Amino acid sequence: MKKHSILFLLGFIFPICIHAQDISGTWNGKLSLPNASLTICFNLQQTEQGYTSTCDSPDQNVKGIPTGSTLFQDSILTIQIPDIRASYKGKLEKDGKIYGDFTQGLRFKLNLEKGEVAKPKRPQEPQPPFPYKAEDITFENKEAGITLAGTLTLPEQGKKFPAVVLVTGSGAQNRDEEIMGHKPFLVIADYLTRNGIAVLRCDDRGVGGSTGVFAEATNEDYASDAEAAINYLKGRKEINPKQIGIIGHSCGGTVAFILGARNKDIAYIVSMAGATIKGDSLMLKQAETVSKSGGTSDAMWELYKPTLRTRYAILAQDKSTEEIRKELYANIIATLPPVQLQDPNIAKQIEVEMNGMLSPWYLHFMKYDPTQDLKKIKCPVLAVNGDKDIQVDADMNLKAVEDWVKSNGNKKVTTKKYPGLNHLFQSCKTCTIMEYGQLEETISPEVLKDMTEWILLNCKH
Repeated sequence: MKKHSILFLLGFIFPICIHAQDISGTWNGKLSLPNASLTICFNLQQTEQGYTSTCDSPDQNVKGIPTGSTLFQDSILTIQIPDIRASYKGKLEKDGKIYGDFTQGLRFKLNLEKGEVAKPKRPQEPQPPFPYKAEDITFENKEAGITLAGTLTLPEQGKKFPAVVLVTGSGAQNRDEEIMGHKPFLVIADYLTRNGIAVLRCDDRGVGGSTGVFAEATNEDYASDAEAAINYLKGRKEINPKQIGIIGHSCGGTVAFILGARNKDIAYIVSMAGATIKGDSLMLKQAETVSKSGGTSDAMWELYKPTLRTRYAILAQDKSTEEIRKELYANIIATLPPVQLQDPNIAKQIEVEMNGMLSPWYLHFMKYDPTQDLKKIKCPVLAVNGDKDIQVDADMNLKAVEDWVKSNGNKKVTTKKYPGLNHLFQSCKTCTIMEYGQLEETISPEVLKDMTEWILLNCKH
C-alpha cells in the first residue's frame, strides 16, 4: 500500500484531499476453509460516487462476480455480494494489508494484500509448435439440426490412424474440457496424437463454435453428437474407420456407454471416472463424500441424508416436470424454518436451485439407469477411477462396469483404480473439489500412458 507523507501545513490548505486513501486495484487472499483454502480476489475501482468492485475466484476459474455495494470508510472495507449471498468486511492496517472476514452462511478469515494473483502453473499444457497436424473443423449432426465445432489432431507420419472422440463431463464444456484453469482434453489429445492416435475433441452444443441449445440437452443428445463425430471421422481418408473409439470423462463415460450400446461400429470405450450407476444413487454418494471432504461430521451427515434421499427420489420419478416441481417445492419448504421463508433472498435461492434440478439434463440423469446399456456393450472397455474421487465413487462405478458389461460374455473388460488420484486424475493432497485449480498437474502421466497403450493394443486386433 502506498503511504502518503502529509505535511502539517498542507492540512490547512487542502483539507478535503489529505484523508483520501485510494485502494483501487486488485486485492487477493486465501480463504481458510476446514479442509482446504480458496483464493478470493476483489477488483476495486474508485469513481466520483465511491468504489465499485467485482469478485474473482481464480481457483474455480470464476471471474467478474458482481457486487451489490462497496464501501470504504474509516479504513474499513465492506463489500456485499448478493449473487452468492456473501459479504466481506475488513480493516486496512498500517502494514498495507486488509484483515477481515468473508461471510457466506458461515464466517471465515480472509486477509487481503494488494496485487495480481500469479497465473497458476500448468506444466503439462502443450505449447506450439506441435509435432502433428491440428485442424479446426465443423460437421453436422443432421438428426439434431446443429453444427458442431472442434479440433482434429492427426499424427504427422503414417496413414489410416486409429482415432478417438473425446466426450466431456457435465456442464457447458469447451473442446478442451477447461476447468479451473486446466485443459485436460488438450493434454490428452496432445499425448495420444504424439503416440500415433488421431483425436477429435469438440465444443459441447451451444458452447464455443457449436450451435444448438445447451440448456435443453440431455445425455441422449450428447450421445447423438458423439455419433455424429464418429460419422465425420469415418469420412476422413486419414482415419481407419474400424478403429474409432470413445474416451468419456465423468458423465461423458455415461454418454460413451449409451452410444456403445446402440452403435456396433465403436471399436473401444475408455471410461474415465464414468458414472455407471443410477443418477439418484450416484448423487447421494457424491453429496456424502463432498460434504465430508468439507468437514461435515458423520453424525451431521446422517441427519441430513434422509432429506437428500427423499429429494432425489422425487426427481427420479417418472412424472411430468410440473408434477415434480410441485413435489420438490413442497419438500424444500417443509425443511426450512419459518424465519427463512420470509427472507426474499432465500426465495430467490430456492428458485435458482430448483431450476437447476429441473433442467432436462439433470432430470434425465437422475432417472437414467445405465445397467441395460452396460449389458449391451460388446467392444473392449477400459474403465479407470482415482481412489480419491469424491464425485464419482471408484468402487461403486468400477464394480458396475465389471458386473454388467461382463454379464453378456464380454471378456474384454479392464478396470483400474489409481491410488491418490481425484476426479480429474490429478495427484491430490486434500482431494477436495476446490483443490483442482490449485494443483499444477492436469492429469496423471501414468493414466495417459495406460490409456494410450491400451488403445494401441486393442487396435492391433
